[in-house]
Amino acid sequence: MGNSEYSLSSRSLRTADYKAKTVTENFTQSKVRMIHESMDPKGAKLREARDSVTHPNTVPIILALDLTGSMGAIPQHLVQEGLPKMMAGIIQHGIPDPALLFMGVGDTSCDRFPLQVGQFESGDLELDTWLTRTYLEGGGGGNEGESYLLAWFYAALHTVTDAWEKRKQKGFLFTCGDEPSLSTLPARVIGELMGEGQQKSYTDKELLDLAREKWIVKHLHITQTSAGGRSAGYWQQLLGEDCIMVRDFKDVAMIIANTVTTNAPQSSPINGGGEGEKTEKPSEEIYL
Repeated sequence: MGNSEYSLSSRSLRTADYKAKTVTENFTQSKVRMIHESMDPKGAKLREARDSVTHPNTVPIILALDLTGSMGAIPQHLVQEGLPKMMAGIIQHGIPDPALLFMGVGDTSCDRFPLQVGQFESGDLELDTWLTRTYLEGGGGGNEGESYLLAWFYAALHTVTDAWEKRKQKGFLFTCGDEPSLSTLPARVIGELMGEGQQKSYTDKELLDLAREKWIVKHLHITQTSAGGRSAGYWQQLLGEDCIMVRDFKDVAMIIANTVTTNAPQSSPINGGGEGEKTEKPSEEIYL
């Protein structure tokens, strides 16, 4: 990530185009049925959320989307309208330096590309690029869940943030889907995904505990599908209050915005003012 800015007026020029396109037209990797090389974890050994002059107090956010068949509508909604609403909701409530990374997760038992990893970005163009670069594989299977634990694995062991290293502030890690997580991540699968040598196996609980050391971990559980209704108990038992039940997937963006603004350290207003004053932002532009 660099010194890019989030501009609502710039984003609005692309919004109409996104709304006029089909899922395949917006997410062009679907045409070639391949992961984009820049999101292949074999080449993404480490992702960093660093501070800069423009972003001196980054708040890192990971959004790990379920890319199996039942959840394909969520990325399309995000690119058409959800993402700008989410970013506006975060920035206009006193957090001017969000750094968002998109991740895609699938099923390690069934899918060719169960993990896809973007970059931490803040600008509207860069975020759109990484989101639409994601390959919506649309796989999954009839096994006991999906591989949400891959998000915990990657966040725990393959990310570095200035928020944590400089300020001991945790970032936010959201998984989003309608299945339980697979219970184990075998060493063999990690080696295949990361292209590394000797690995160890992990359970879902081990990876969750590792991720929680540096991240506030939440799961947005989509209950409007039949699978979502059946698997709610798994998440409630595993995460407790960190499991957020979502009746309508179109609410995901604003739930994330509200969660971040409620739990992140508040910055001083961009347009001046003392501590505790309400942040004022221009109605048309949000600059990061």
